[in-house]
Amino acid sequence: PSNNTQISEFLLLGLSNEPELQPLIFGLFLFMYLITVFGNLLIILAVSSDSHLHTPMYFFLSNLSFADICFTSTIIPKMLWNIQTHSKVITYEGCIIQMYFLLLFGAFDVFLLTMMAYDRYVAICHPLHYMVIMKPQLCGILVLSSFIMSFLYSLMQSLMVVQFNNTQVSQFLLLGLSKEPELQPLIFGLFLSMYLITVFGNLLIILAVSSDPHLHTPMYFFLSNLSFADIWFTSTTIPKMLWNIQTHNKVITYEGCIIQMYFILLFGGLDGFLLTVMAYDRYVAICHPLHYMVIMKLRLCGLLV
Repeated sequence: PSNNTQISEFLLLGLSNEPELQPLIFGLFLFMYLITVFGNLLIILAVSSDSHLHTPMYFFLSNLSFADICFTSTIIPKMLWNIQTHSKVITYEGCIIQMYFLLLFGAFDVFLLTMMAYDRYVAICHPLHYMVIMKPQLCGILVLSSFIMSFLYSLMQSLMVVQFNNTQVSQFLLLGLSKEPELQPLIFGLFLSMYLITVFGNLLIILAVSSDPHLHTPMYFFLSNLSFADIWFTSTTIPKMLWNIQTHNKVITYEGCIIQMYFILLFGGLDGFLLTVMAYDRYVAICHPLHYMVIMKLRLCGLLV
């Protein structure tokens, strides 16, 4: 028999039902959230106030910090509120809204990392023409286009979830970006080029960091791990999408969707935590410059990752 029950709210299981652990969980997540927010605000403040940091790389980094603040703010405040009020319920509408903004700023993170990979590619492969290519106008267009693509992606995913509220799902029919056959090669080429730029750009960052001893610093260590996570994050969806376009197949099984979602959340979460660690690294570098190398030792960096 099919499940025709319409969902009106969800019951959140939480991390523990033990009442004595709730203050510890609340304090832990509040501490992590405040470090994330203030660390990223510190990056934005440092980039905007220091004229030496008015470069494309730090412009993208400040936008990445903004996206990270918004990303964490879609979940953690609601979670803290639920712990404090002992409420484990979230409405269906509230869940959809939360999911929409989570996907919006998560995708914005990924697209910005793609732009940063392209920025590093230009800096390493075309150093003499770097400032000519990466003009402020182009950087602004890249950030704006990243946000627009994230908006469309999150809107499409949220609308798909709304459509499936009344049905028992065994497989999903992927809507795609267009049903026009003549547009499929263009879409395939666009996403293939974006994927290759993301992968090879991030591989270039990893190679540059590992081969240049001057880049063996905590910041670039975290950046190389972020590049690694970004490669895997994009590889969870884009290759499957490209395969579907080539084979004209728009179906993904329920199990396949769950597996894909698991790895998206895994590497998306890793992205978020690495950005939090990078925010802490910049906080130490700016606020404790004389003790920076003492605090950010190699062992601590490895433990943080």
